[in-house]
Amino acid sequence: MTDTATLRAPAPVRPRPRVRRSSLRQLPSYLFLAVASVISVFPLYFMVISATNTSRDVLSSRLLPGGALLDNLSALLDAQNLGAALWHSAVNAVTTTVGALVICAIAGYGFEVFHSKGKDAVMKVLLLAMMIPFAATMIPLFRMFANLGLVNSTLAVILPAISTPFLILLFRQASRSFPHEIIEAARIDGLSELAIFARIYIPTMRSTFAAAFVITFMAAWNNFLWPKIILVDNAYQTMPMLISNLTAGYVTDYGVLMLAVLIASLPAVVIFLVLQRAFAQGITGAIK
Repeated sequence: MTDTATLRAPAPVRPRPRVRRSSLRQLPSYLFLAVASVISVFPLYFMVISATNTSRDVLSSRLLPGGALLDNLSALLDAQNLGAALWHSAVNAVTTTVGALVICAIAGYGFEVFHSKGKDAVMKVLLLAMMIPFAATMIPLFRMFANLGLVNSTLAVILPAISTPFLILLFRQASRSFPHEIIEAARIDGLSELAIFARIYIPTMRSTFAAAFVITFMAAWNNFLWPKIILVDNAYQTMPMLISNLTAGYVTDYGVLMLAVLIASLPAVVIFLVLQRAFAQGITGAIK
């Protein structure tokens, strides 16, 4: 009699997974993206590493962290008024961003909701203004603020940047996807245009506001040329001006310089990382 316990069915042989041809075709794309990512991230890595090294190590392209971070910070605080520069940059960037969002959003909303041929002509003029470089309007702008007595003031830094054709165009394009039936229904219910804008339009267009916030804040925070011209006194200097002053001497301490660049980059990086999803949605929504 055959022992049935010792008789076992052979284990099924599983076929080996085959590599799809589509994966092989995408391999060059993956390699290209990997190389592009390394190239994109390397400057940020070198900036962070250089902030911890001495000037000699930075010039020798040292790629490992060093122990000179506290020394560089102490030298930076002794050479420049870091706290005042951060405060002035924050005030300029936040005030400019809030003012630009309010003015450009109202302008873009008005151009689309109250549409007319005359407004289209004005919009074309604004688009033509985007083609004029700032260097062409810099001297007349400075003379205008000098006649108003606003040289060396924060207001002179903020006013030229609170209304830009690009942001107006961004909000106008985004307003085209805004349902006008809601506006008509709100008007029938007795809401004013300001209430419609504040209670309906702004909550609906959050992603567009986030995209405009990121663009405006980064431009205002990194603005260098106009503050350098209009702010004569170094007591009102911003972070880009502080970085420029670090390179104005006969000898440049590159460790201190890279630490200042790192500190100046952190606010813009943090804001972009926090709002990156809303930024992408706002840009794509405006393009559609």
